[in-house]
This record gives sequence, structure tokens and C-alpha cells, in this order.
Amino acid sequence: MIWGIVRRKITSAQVIGQSVSKIGPRCRATAQKEAILTCRGFQRVQRSSYHILSGNYVCSTPRSEVIELIQKGSFIGSRSRLFSSDSGDLVDAVVPFMGESITDGTLAKFLKQPGDRVEMDEPIAQIETDKVTIDVASPQAGVIQNLIAKEGETVEPGAKIAVISKSGEGVAQAASAEKAAAQPPPAEEKPSAEKQTPESEAAPAVPMTRLRKRVATRLKDSQNTFALLTTFNEVDMTNLMKLRSDYKDAFLEKHGVKLGLMSGFVKAAVSALQHQPVVNAVIDGDDIIYRDYIDISFAVGTKKDLTKSNFLSKGLVVPVIRNSERMNFAEIEKEISTLAKKANDGSISIDEMAGGTFTISNGGVYGSLLSTPIINPPQSAILGMHSIVNRPMVVGGNVVPRPMMYIALTYDHRLIDGREAVFFLRRIKDIVEDPRRLLLDI
Repeated sequence: MIWGIVRRKITSAQVIGQSVSKIGPRCRATAQKEAILTCRGFQRVQRSSYHILSGNYVCSTPRSEVIELIQKGSFIGSRSRLFSSDSGDLVDAVVPFMGESITDGTLAKFLKQPGDRVEMDEPIAQIETDKVTIDVASPQAGVIQNLIAKEGETVEPGAKIAVISKSGEGVAQAASAEKAAAQPPPAEEKPSAEKQTPESEAAPAVPMTRLRKRVATRLKDSQNTFALLTTFNEVDMTNLMKLRSDYKDAFLEKHGVKLGLMSGFVKAAVSALQHQPVVNAVIDGDDIIYRDYIDISFAVGTKKDLTKSNFLSKGLVVPVIRNSERMNFAEIEKEISTLAKKANDGSISIDEMAGGTFTISNGGVYGSLLSTPIINPPQSAILGMHSIVNRPMVVGGNVVPRPMMYIALTYDHRLIDGREAVFFLRRIKDIVEDPRRLLLDI
């Protein structure tokens, strides 16, 4: 069964045999300056978007799989211009491939209007999915002629949403006509001695975004599925904060990223997960899967969009730090900074949020003193960090002020017993209060 056809025009006269490593199961020669690639395993082509093949002819004997298309010096491809169609002066902007498990999305808003000038790869619209917001980029430089889809519509990959004129000819008249048609006729005013005003105005109602609805569903499913139980402890932050204060300038100078407290908690969580591997496990039917890797998810509350169409925050996203057990402090801080920035500007991908074996949620950045976090399925536990508050503590028989933080571990009691949960949280406390334990592995 043929899963797909990728068709693009050839832009140079190089011999294609020098660029293609291996193509299969079927490639055939076509007319000059045009190439057609048909293949099984269409998902691989989707991941790489379309490929511009440099040459005049494509020939190959049948192969069992598509490996890769390589051009000297760089890969060829652009996710943002997937399946865009080119017909002379007019180019269709279409919805790109949005991920393996995403079949459709909601057209949230257009960033450009008819008559606006756009450059190649410039975002012209945003599509909200259950997991992330995706930009639709312009396939060519030109002028927006008209918008085909409407905001709020459900669209699928490959659907046309706008038409772009590369030359811009005739766009001004089309844009003016479209704007005129969109304007409603003026309403006739009814004569009245005095204007009637309602006694009370209704509160504004705005629709939930797809991401917010997905978060709501997953959190409720977590409550309904897991046997949730939370255990608490408190941590003296003195030594970790002193470590940060003593080395923050040298750390920034060498690694180009600020030293925060989050990397210390990630390292502590890795150590605790290695000491209590059941916390890193998950129930799968009647089996327990013990993962031999540690992928730490961290919750990021995305910035609010205070436009008239959305008074709610965009939602909670949970990027993943892959193979955290292999990373040092600098690598963890760089990964956190990169993923958090992507989450807030909406450029984070599905793959960067998929998976995760354990989650850390830092409610302390918002001033939370104590909370009971909810597990992120299909994980089995989540660590909650909270605000640091100076409190009187007894140290060496004396009452002294100490920067203290409450920490909470919510876990699935079907899998994790209270003993393992308490030992896990104690390990977090021991590492944070004395980071030298990481150096000595004790």
C-alpha cells in the first residue's frame, strides 16, 4: 500500500545520485526538473517534512526501507512548510504535521491578515492541540491574499488555511473586498427617551483552550485512577543556598548559565530514585515496569494571554530532562533554561514533553507554602517544592533563624509503600542539606 507521495520541484542541476544515500522501496525517473518519491513508511517522510531533491532524474532499484535523504553539508527539509502547494504566483499555506498522536487541532488565531507582507518561514497562524501550540509558517515570501479557514475551526494536517501571492498583484483589491464583506451593516437605533441599562451585566465567558481541557482531563483521570497519598518533610536550605551564593559568578562565567536551586533538587531526585527504584517504576496492567533510566519532568506554568479571546493562562506543560542521571549541574541548568523558554514562547515540541518517569513541581516560585501535587500519568510519584521561609529552628541547642522549605511527595500507594516514600523524601532532604554527599556518593 502506498502511504504517501512527496512531490517538489527540482531547483538545481546537480546529479541526484550524489545526494541520496538510500531510497526505497520504489523510486522512478520523471520529467526534467521534477521528482516524485513514493514509499512505504510515510511517517518517516512526515517527520522530515518534504525534501527538495537536487538533480534531474531519480533512479534506484527497489529497497526495503527509506533510510535518509542527505545533501552534502546539511539535511534538506523544513517542518513549517509541510505539504504547501505551489501553483504559479499563488501558494497555499497548509497545516503542518503535528505529531504522531495528534490528528487535528484548533485554529487559535491568525497572526497575519489579508494584505500583510510575510517572509518565508514567518508564522502566519497558531494552532492549538491537546499538548502544544504549533505555528503555521509561510511557505514563500509574499503577500497574504485571503484566509480560507476561520479562527476556532478544527483543522487537520494538510488543510489549507490561507493563500499567499508571491508577487502581491491584485491582493489590495481582494483584501479590501474581504474586509468590506466582513463588516456588518450599521444597526438602526431605536428612538427612546432614555437608554435602558441592565441591572447587572453578565460575567464574560470564554471557551477553554484545547490544552486547558486536556490538562483538566488528565488531572481528573489521575485522581480517579491512582491511590494518591502525600507525605511531607522540611528541608534546611542553608548549605545549598550558600553553595549557590559562593559559586554563582564562576558558574555563570564558565558555563554561560545561572546556577539555580532547581538543578540541586534534580540531582537529589536522581539520587533518591536510584536508592528507591520503585518510585521510578510504573504499573502496567498486572505487571510492574522498573525503568533503567531517569527522565525528570518539571512543571512549567506558561504565561498568560490577556487578549480579549482568552483570559486564562495557556496551561501547564511538563517538559522532560532526558537521562538526568548522566547530567551534571551545568547540563541540567542549560536544559531547564532551554525547555522553559520554549514552553513560554510556544515553540516546544511534542517530543520534548513526551515520556518522563518522575516530576518535580515548584510551587514556591508563586509563593506556595504547602501543597499536595497531583501525579502526572503514567508516572507513579511527584515531588512538590515550596517557598523558602526563614523560621526559628533549634540548632546545637540554640534557636536560630534558618531558611526552610516544605517538600511533599505524592505517590501511588498501589505501587509504593509508605516506607519507601518516606525514605525517598529523607534522601532528598539529606542531599539538599549536605550537597557534599553527591561528591562522595554517600
